[in-house]
Amino acid sequence: MPTVFHEAASRGHVKHGWLESHHTFSFASYFNSERMHFGVLRVLNDDTILPSMGFDTHPHDNMEIITVPLTGALKHKDTMGNEFIIQKGEVQVMSAGTGIAHSEFNASDKENVSLLQIWILPNAKGHEPRYDQKRFTEEGRKNQFQLIVSPDARNGSLKINQNAFFSLLNANKELQITYTPHDPDNHAYFFLISGELKMNETLLKSRDGVGLTNLNQIDLHAVTQSELLIIEVPELTR
Repeated sequence: MPTVFHEAASRGHVKHGWLESHHTFSFASYFNSERMHFGVLRVLNDDTILPSMGFDTHPHDNMEIITVPLTGALKHKDTMGNEFIIQKGEVQVMSAGTGIAHSEFNASDKENVSLLQIWILPNAKGHEPRYDQKRFTEEGRKNQFQLIVSPDARNGSLKINQNAFFSLLNANKELQITYTPHDPDNHAYFFLISGELKMNETLLKSRDGVGLTNLNQIDLHAVTQSELLIIEVPELTR
């Protein structure tokens, strides 16, 4: 699997009135045969939802779904009886497993909600469905990597059914820091939420993404104040 660079403007883009979405990988009506997945990372959607609008109840199965709100608040309700609101600073994990249905709506009638929703293929089919969410402190990701998702809930992270690790970094301008993978056999996808950041000699701008394979470590340099999401995943085996 080669190294990939996904410029923000090259992503799939749809606007349905109440929903504007950018798709890094093929999703719904957006299809690109060269963008089907990166390892077990299957979906990376960048969504903005208008006030009081959202997705009616719909089903999922055999997928690990991670939601990271960027602004506003999202109301979640599912067939397991969970009914919660998640906001910026919180992370939601839904292991769909054998099957679950849920709805997602903007919790505000005045402000937009924006979020990243990421789908990870699980390590096996048929897991028991599970829901979890947690607030992570801003201090925990200031100029350091904050682990938010892992296969074993280490360091207070949320657990998913895959050997995948998600980390957030809020970097001050001119910060230089090195990322080392949790598993040396994993690949890593770097998604710049905001700012400008250099990875060795590659410059990332807001919403750009880079996927690296055979990664021992990578040097990062924040050109401006930047917010970065790192998704570390194993190779997809069929």
